[in-house]
Amino acid sequence: MQYNPDLHHRRSIRLKGYDYSSPGAYFITICTRDRICWFGEVVEGEMRLNQLGQRVRSVWQTLPHHFPGLTLDEFIVMPNHMRGILVLNDTSRRGEAFASQPISQSHRIDANASPLPPCGTQPGSIAAIVQNFKSVSTRKINQICQTPGTPIWQRNYYEHIIRNENALQNIRQYITSNPASWKQD
Repeated sequence: MQYNPDLHHRRSIRLKGYDYSSPGAYFITICTRDRICWFGEVVEGEMRLNQLGQRVRSVWQTLPHHFPGLTLDEFIVMPNHMRGILVLNDTSRRGEAFASQPISQSHRIDANASPLPPCGTQPGSIAAIVQNFKSVSTRKINQICQTPGTPIWQRNYYEHIIRNENALQNIRQYITSNPASWKQD
């Protein structure tokens, strides 16, 4: 079905006009559908992955094999979500992990433009990486559970563009302390 603005009213939560295939560090949170705890449990502030959680972790860890220029930073699989930092490296700049300057004009598109590419997901973008992760991990989980076609993840995901070293350090700390704050979630 083609996009029809009269029928489709889903609003994007992405930064309007930003090129999500540009080099940088991105904080991602992906939640399970209906917040079902598929992946294990938190015991005394420590995440204990079950077989499904281990499979999700494995799929996440293999993403750089499928996306050249992608580096994984800190991440964690929790009972009903996963959080991680994806770093898109600009190979022409020899691996600078993220830009510490504000978003440059080269990463901007027309301010009135849709945040979505006109013909589907842009290859190599954060959306393409998350789409691949969700698809592959869902297939693997459904194979294990023998439940073909069962949705595992919510339709969307949360992302945050990491703009400097201080933010990167704070987000790393947030990810690693996630199990300790599980009861407040």
